[in-house]
Amino acid sequence: MATFGSLFRKRYAPMIGLDISSSSVKLVELDMDDRGQYTLLRAAMEPLEKGSVVDGNIEKLDDVVEAVRKVVRKSGTKAKQVAMALPPSAVITKKIVLPGELREEEIEVQVESEANQYIPFAIDEVALDFSVLGPSSTSPGDQEVLIAASRREKVDDRRGIAEAAGLKPVVMDIEAFASRLAAQRLIERLPRAGLDLLVALFEVGASSTSLQILRNGETLYDRDQAFGGAQLTQMIARTYGFSLEEAEAKKRAADLPDDYATQVLAPYMDSLTQEIARALQFFYRATPFGRVDYILLAGGSSALPGLAEKITATASVACMVINPFEGMAVAESVREKKLRSQAPSYLTCCGLAMRRFLQ
Repeated sequence: MATFGSLFRKRYAPMIGLDISSSSVKLVELDMDDRGQYTLLRAAMEPLEKGSVVDGNIEKLDDVVEAVRKVVRKSGTKAKQVAMALPPSAVITKKIVLPGELREEEIEVQVESEANQYIPFAIDEVALDFSVLGPSSTSPGDQEVLIAASRREKVDDRRGIAEAAGLKPVVMDIEAFASRLAAQRLIERLPRAGLDLLVALFEVGASSTSLQILRNGETLYDRDQAFGGAQLTQMIARTYGFSLEEAEAKKRAADLPDDYATQVLAPYMDSLTQEIARALQFFYRATPFGRVDYILLAGGSSALPGLAEKITATASVACMVINPFEGMAVAESVREKKLRSQAPSYLTCCGLAMRRFLQ
């Protein structure tokens, strides 16, 4: 079976998480002690030139490879094995129910047969993997199996980037799965250890904001909206007459006019808050649920001063910006002060690094 290499299999050797987004390349390396406590060994970020990655597609291969090389050097890691991820738009997933007595080899044959029904490509054009989720809740004696498939070229693009940068790709995950993994550790720190809580996880990226509604480690609902940090850059450019490149550089350097907070940032935060409230309303209308218990914010624009409080007031739900490294020991090589402001951007990358320790 052609696999992601592998999407769901356990790995124990030293391994880094590498997240390639439309705006940057991020790297995280973790360790774990005998008590299951994490240590953050390394975290680094390298910006990408605009247009290098568009809608999850690698458009400027050489630029991305160079950014990966830079982030590896910057981090100081010696690890070569790497976990990467595909955007959800590049992956088809489907839960199926199979007889509980099937062995792994028999499941593999059945998955290939079943996959033909759900994948709109020739089977030899896709990378395919599966994970046994456990006993079926609706069919006693059967088991639930998750199938994941992507066009082979999407997998090969990221594998090629890693190899060109001197790394060995051993896990190809799905970005939403990695984010959920990292978020679940934080959800378990909420009241009742997160049991039965309905949590809305928003990741505010450069070009889009994704929503996952999580409960007990599962995604009940997901949605993407075309609104993110790029809109703030565009507003800066329009207001002050900068080019988009100048606006992005000044935004990153916090080198903006005195009236920026009132003329640009406040209206942007109002728009982002409304987008988040609208996404929740879509969820409420599409499901039997009329409320979530918590809103968690991640992503590059999530840590804007006052944003969480504004969302709490608008949605009438407790909202907080999450730090995926919360509760971890931090190695001396990590610059904690700088990391603190960037931490919400590392959620997916942290989840990828955690794949090293999955059973």
